[in-house]
Amino acid sequence: MSLHTTELDNILPLVARGKVRDIYQVDENTLLFVATDRISAYDVIMSNGVPAKGKILTKLSEFWFDFLADTIPNHLVLAKSDDEHLFAKLPKELSQDKYKRQLSGRSLLVRKLKLIPLEVIVRGYITGSAWKEYKKSGTVHGLKVEQGLLESQEFPTAIFTPSTKAEQGEHDENISPEKAAEIVGQELCDQLADAAIKLYTKAKEFAKTRGIIIADTKFEFGLDSDNKLVLVDEVLTPDSSRFWNAKTYAVGQSQDSYDKQFLRDWLTSNGLAGKDGVAMDDEIVVKTKAKYIEAYESLTGSKWVD
Repeated sequence: MSLHTTELDNILPLVARGKVRDIYQVDENTLLFVATDRISAYDVIMSNGVPAKGKILTKLSEFWFDFLADTIPNHLVLAKSDDEHLFAKLPKELSQDKYKRQLSGRSLLVRKLKLIPLEVIVRGYITGSAWKEYKKSGTVHGLKVEQGLLESQEFPTAIFTPSTKAEQGEHDENISPEKAAEIVGQELCDQLADAAIKLYTKAKEFAKTRGIIIADTKFEFGLDSDNKLVLVDEVLTPDSSRFWNAKTYAVGQSQDSYDKQFLRDWLTSNGLAGKDGVAMDDEIVVKTKAKYIEAYESLTGSKWVD
């Protein structure tokens, strides 16, 4: 069974429901992030979910938060959210079985911070929307880049290509770094770019040793009370990144991906891309879950146990 939507009966105030996460307020300084099994494509949430997807995303994020902890602080209150420590910090009513079934293994207790209103995207390889723009105009997010690149080719250096952070149901908009600086200020924009490229590069080099190419990824950041950058949300998962199999990687073509490509391809071939109320076929659910597990096991070196 998959968990599509949490229901905590107002024991904690619901702050927001995102594409994947339900967010609750624990106290004035603390939030509870619950990764459901919802899955979206083309900015539309499917009506059914992928069983255990939220748990996989949570454990993979915890792995990366730990891996990157000496590079940048993160928003986790508990570095490892085992049930004993998690539920000890939540209202006692949530220890009932009907709530534990919703929260166990898929919840992060995090600091409440001032969020920066940008999707901080770093691209190491040219693919997706960047490739489409490049073929048309020779630019990526309005930036002039090296000419003569082939599809899926690695950039000489990773590039910062931000987008707007849209409300649920709306589309994120690719913007130039100059436009991002207009939104958050030049100094903060430069800090974001430097931090994101440093984090991406560290993760990319590690992932290569595990047989995975991280083509691009999306980070989100907040500011603490001292206006210092903090890494928030999820990090380096198949939902926020494009993972390729290094063994089958070849320049000049699209790549086998560990993300939601099965779902996107199925929606497109059936004329369902961007339409509401779509339920995935069982085959798509099974294949998608298998890819998420494969990515988790390859990167962490740990066997996934449902």
